Amino acid sequence: MKQALVFAALSLVLFAAPGRAETQIQRGRYLVDTLAACGNCHTPRGPNGPQMDKYLAGGDHIRHKDFDAVSANITPDPETGIGRWSDAQLFKAIREGQRPDGSLIGPAMPSKAYREMANDDVKAIIAYLRTVPPVKNAVTEKSKYQFALPDSWGPAVGQVTAPPKTDKAAYGAYLAGPVARCMVCHTQHGDGEAEPGAGGTPFYGPWGVSIAANITPAGIGDWTDAEIARAIRTGVARDGHKLFPPMPFAYYEHIDDDMAALIAYLRSLAPSEARS
Repeated sequence: MKQALVFAALSLVLFAAPGRAETQIQRGRYLVDTLAACGNCHTPRGPNGPQMDKYLAGGDHIRHKDFDAVSANITPDPETGIGRWSDAQLFKAIREGQRPDGSLIGPAMPSKAYREMANDDVKAIIAYLRTVPPVKNAVTEKSKYQFALPDSWGPAVGQVTAPPKTDKAAYGAYLAGPVARCMVCHTQHGDGEAEPGAGGTPFYGPWGVSIAANITPAGIGDWTDAEIARAIRTGVARDGHKLFPPMPFAYYEHIDDDMAALIAYLRSLAPSEARS
């Protein structure tokens, strides 16, 4: 009960500002705690849910059929977190997936997707992380992969700018791509050409195995905008059944008017049958 009250209190603090964030730190907070849902991986979980006294302090396991990743402490603690990293080093870690010592950050960190995140949004995330209370939490476990990581995730990325918000479908594609990474989970990569949004990817966790849904018009084309928004925000499907993690519903609950752009983008996808 006490932990639940702490989570509720922190939620009020984190999500108190309604509408579009205006300052760089507010923008960063909105991205970290809503669309990017960084805490979904970087805040450790206990038997009663996220341990908010260890907000963003790492140590949680993200399990996939090909890896068991352990999330890092991204609070400003100088000994166990990112307190001694420069802004440039943080920028490279987020954008390029490379630590200050030159080692590559592997999945589940979506480094490939973050290569397309706008410079301004990466800087906003860094500005907000600097304001997070430091938590001393040494993450000593190493991530394990059943495949060799590449030398890099690609060549250095230059200036990236987000599409104008007036172009709802294009801005929604940006939000669903490098920011919220909807396509990372809902596109099954493997043999053959990937079908964006067609779903079919399995995820493993304490809940069992969940399968990413088809979010193209072939899967949700007859859903209303309100039904799509409810599913994203609350994890309740059109027919009323509860959707499973790792979809971060507790974070997406606070998506503001960006929801309209996300839905416009999903409506624009080519209908694709779900892969199995």
